Amino acid sequence: MLTLLAFGMVIVFMTLIMTRKMAPLTALILVPIVFGVLGGFGAGLGAMMLAGVIKLAPTGIMLTFAILYFAIMIDAGLFEPVVTTLVRLVDGNPVKVVVGTAVLALVVSLDGDGSTTYMITVAAMLPLYRKLGIRPLVLACVTMLAGGVMNILPWGGPTARAAAALAVDAGDLFVPMIPAMIVGAAWVLYAAYRIGVNERVRIATVGAAIFTDSTALTDSGNDGVADTRRPHLLWLNAALTLLLMVALVMALLPLPILFMIGFAIAIMINYPSVAEQKQLLATHAANVMAVASLIFAAGIFTGILSGTKMIDAMADSVVHVIPTALGPYLSIVTGVLSIPFTFFISNDAFYYGILPILAKAGQAYGISAAEMGRASLIGQPVHLLSPLVPSTYLLVGLAGVDFDAHQRFTIKWACLTALVLLGTGLVTTVIPVMGHLVAQPLPR
Repeated sequence: MLTLLAFGMVIVFMTLIMTRKMAPLTALILVPIVFGVLGGFGAGLGAMMLAGVIKLAPTGIMLTFAILYFAIMIDAGLFEPVVTTLVRLVDGNPVKVVVGTAVLALVVSLDGDGSTTYMITVAAMLPLYRKLGIRPLVLACVTMLAGGVMNILPWGGPTARAAAALAVDAGDLFVPMIPAMIVGAAWVLYAAYRIGVNERVRIATVGAAIFTDSTALTDSGNDGVADTRRPHLLWLNAALTLLLMVALVMALLPLPILFMIGFAIAIMINYPSVAEQKQLLATHAANVMAVASLIFAAGIFTGILSGTKMIDAMADSVVHVIPTALGPYLSIVTGVLSIPFTFFISNDAFYYGILPILAKAGQAYGISAAEMGRASLIGQPVHLLSPLVPSTYLLVGLAGVDFDAHQRFTIKWACLTALVLLGTGLVTTVIPVMGHLVAQPLPR
C-alpha cells in the first residue's frame, strides 16, 4: 500500500506540472499532503513537513542571496566587457554562442559543484543571450547538460555516495568511466550545436526577442531609466566576485553566510543610497521570491516522502519487480533504472537505499559492485532536472525561466545524454552487457 502511494504521488505530481494543470509551487505542497492523508499519516504530517522545510532552509537562503548578488553584478556591468568581446568573436551567430556556453559550463563543472557552475555560466552568458535574442531556456538547457556529464567526477556527490554505499574505492568507479565522460562531453557539444542551429533558424524566422528587464544590457539614459552600470567599479566588483568564489571553494564559511555577506558588501559598494537599494530589491523580488518559495515547498514534498517512509517502500519494491530473466542484465537494468529513480527520488535515497540491493543481486551473476556502481551513475544528466535538486531552482532563477518550461525543453536532451553515457560504458565494457550465473539468485 505504501509503495503504491509513493509511486502514485510521484506520478500525479509529475503529470500535474508537466501538463501545466498545476504550478510546481502548489503541486509540491498540496500533492504530498493529499497522499499523506490518504496513507493515514495526517496526525504526523505537520512535524514531517516542518522537518523537511528546516532541512532545506539553508539552501533557500543561499539561493536567495546568490541570485541577488549576481543580479547586482549584472546590473553593475561586471560582465559587459566579456559580453562585448564575445559578441565580437561570435559575430552575432547563435550557434557559436550556444556551443561556447557548453564549453564554458564543461570547464567550470570541473570543480564538481553544480551551483557554482550555474552561477558563473549564467552570469557570464545571460547578457549575451539577451543581447542576441537567444532564449534563456537554451542557456539553462545547455548548462545543465554539461553539468550532468561532469557530475560523476569523484569529488562530486553521486560517485562519492555510490562508493560509500558499495564500500568500493571512488577511483574504481570513476577512472574506467573517463572515456564515457569524454564521449558524453563531445555529445553535449554536438547537442549544443544542434540547439544553436535551431535557435538561429527561429531567430531568422520570428526575429530576436526583445528583453526589457533590468538584467538586460541597457544604454545609458535610455528612455529616462537610470543607468545602473558602474564601470568605474569594474575591477573592484571582479575582485569581490573572485574572492567570493575562492571562499566558496575553500568553504571558509557556510555557503548561505558567504552569499549574505557578499550581497551586503556588493550592494553597499555599488548602490550606497537606500533608495537605490530599495529599487534594486524591488526589481529582482519576483525572481528571488519564485526560487525561494519553490525551495521551501520542496521541503514539504521531501519531508513527507521521507517521514512516511515512502522512499524506503519504493526502494524495497525495486528488486522485486525485476523479472528473474533480467538477472544477467542487471548492470544495464541498473543504468536504465538510475534515470527515472534519481529523478523521482533523491540521490541519497537511490544510492544508499536502492543501489546496495541491486548490487547484491548482481553478485549472483558475476557482476562486481564497482560495475554496478558505474551503471548507477548513468542517470545524472536527468537527475539534475528533478524538482528535488536545489541547484536546479538556482539555475532557473538566474536564467529567469519557468521550472516546468525548463523541464519540457531539456528532458529530451538529458535522456539522450544519459543513453550516450550508458552506450559508451557498454561499448568500452566498463559496464558489462551481460553477467553469468555464479551463485543462486538472491531470494526475492
